[in-house]
Amino acid sequence: MNEETVGEPSEKSASQKTASASTSMTLASAALEPNDTATAAGQQQQEQRPTTSAGPPTTSAAHHQQQQQQASSTPDGGPQTPKQKPQQQQQQLPPMPQLNANDMRELREIKQLLWGDNVREDVFKRWSQGFEFSDYEPSALVQKQGGPCAVIAPVQAYLLKIITMDTHEFRLSEITPAECKRLLIQALCNILRNCRAPRYRLVQLHRHRISGDNQATKERATTSGTAAAAAAAAGAGAGAGAGPNANEVDEEAEEATPETVDHLTGKDNKGGQDSSEHHPDRDLTPEEFHARLYTLHFLDGPTVARYFGDHYNQLTDTYGVMLFMYSVFLTKGIELVAADISDTSEPIIHRTFGYGGQSMINLMLTGRAVGYVWDHEQDVGGLKLRGICEQSDIGYITTMEQMRYCTVGSFYKNPRYPVWVMGSDTHLTVLFSHEKKLVSPETPSEHGRRVFKSYDPEGNNFIASSLLREVLAQLNLVSEQGYVNLMMKRLDPENLGIILLNAFMEEFFPCERHSAPDTFELMHYNGIPGSNDNNKVRYYCGSAILLEGDLKSICASNPMVTCLQTKWPNIEINWHDPWHTPSLN
Repeated sequence: MNEETVGEPSEKSASQKTASASTSMTLASAALEPNDTATAAGQQQQEQRPTTSAGPPTTSAAHHQQQQQQASSTPDGGPQTPKQKPQQQQQQLPPMPQLNANDMRELREIKQLLWGDNVREDVFKRWSQGFEFSDYEPSALVQKQGGPCAVIAPVQAYLLKIITMDTHEFRLSEITPAECKRLLIQALCNILRNCRAPRYRLVQLHRHRISGDNQATKERATTSGTAAAAAAAAGAGAGAGAGPNANEVDEEAEEATPETVDHLTGKDNKGGQDSSEHHPDRDLTPEEFHARLYTLHFLDGPTVARYFGDHYNQLTDTYGVMLFMYSVFLTKGIELVAADISDTSEPIIHRTFGYGGQSMINLMLTGRAVGYVWDHEQDVGGLKLRGICEQSDIGYITTMEQMRYCTVGSFYKNPRYPVWVMGSDTHLTVLFSHEKKLVSPETPSEHGRRVFKSYDPEGNNFIASSLLREVLAQLNLVSEQGYVNLMMKRLDPENLGIILLNAFMEEFFPCERHSAPDTFELMHYNGIPGSNDNNKVRYYCGSAILLEGDLKSICASNPMVTCLQTKWPNIEINWHDPWHTPSLN
């Protein structure tokens, strides 16, 4: 539970962190769609730049650094003072950075994996939103339309995880906007860190149009220093999208500086002001959106957190949710994502309804894009279907389990923190509690109950007598055949061929104690305004009680209770708001 905190850098270390950011970020424009106009702009940029050979300039970071060192030296090898700087160098623009071919290839494949052959505009518009907090609940994110809950709900869950971990009491209404910003950034970094990649690869959106219009060409032609190199990269990115082999020869990406990042994200280099309002991002078509993408590489989480803090508008603007989704997939890597997903024939985002599939949910929650929610892997008809491999920070429960469409394993039902994403057939919401005993380590009796029930997938509270030896062996109890035969006669005296759960627990765990309390408070979040009272997104609190015994009442008309019972079979809950019952849809 080593959390990466997000704080303000001290004055003493400011220069060191700036230098670290400069050396740990890598810039790569990634144009995914053809753009003939932008190609012409890129060719115009190349013609304007002085070159000494007919071939394209070398643009690796090492060669670029060597050129700078040679330019800053006198003929006798000493350092050159500003007065000795030749006039030719002042007029010559830095070489144009080439595209990172690996990022471009992966982004194309990720786009295909997410959307399929074509991106429907209505589905794309439903996903086009930033991370926005509710006006009525400071730390609750708002989901404007159906679709992006596969990203928003996990982010909300990690945000609440940080709150439950850092605070002893919930004072959710007193959280300040600055604190909400910090929590959001820390939650995003948590999700990226779960990918366990050697570097963080953030996908960002050009604030300037790269269609090669005259104004943009003038801006790029008159900008000097590293910002000019970044602007030239924007033109080159558009041009490379026009052909399969254009400028895709260099796996190295140009080293980014704070100036290049500010230029690409729409901040004026002189004043540091955000100029995105002069280049509105709204109403972009899917093709235009993908043509504007570029990537930034970071070597460590704290640097990512500082970048998010300095460029917070990238998260809150129109496409913040989608950009973060692409960042998670790219950071994980398309090869690892494809290896986790059992079936890549269908897009992860539903073509018609726009909701994200289980692979996306699992990737956001655990860092692995597996398609199933059981523990480890299961052999189904000779196929090894991969599930959750270890205990997750955030839990997951779903009404689909009660419908027998899936089986949620213990790793999801018993997470490290008392936060669960709740799934219905159409939407994702979040359940959480301040009661940390809900996720305390299993007692021996709870472990025995869980193992027994793993052999009872139908939830009948009994198993076949022939399975008793396997259950005892998995619990590291005596499993010699003579002892097993004796226990079978005791547990099944009428020779019915079944062993009841209660009889098993009384025999092997007579002093059963639950680690979870009998009563506790639960809180629920649903980010869609229409699913909240008076369209106000806020948290709803309820008092839960665990009844004695294993019998449960199935109430098909109350999906909330049905979903809770997949985790706590004998739960009852009374919501404090008499006028509104929380909804899973």
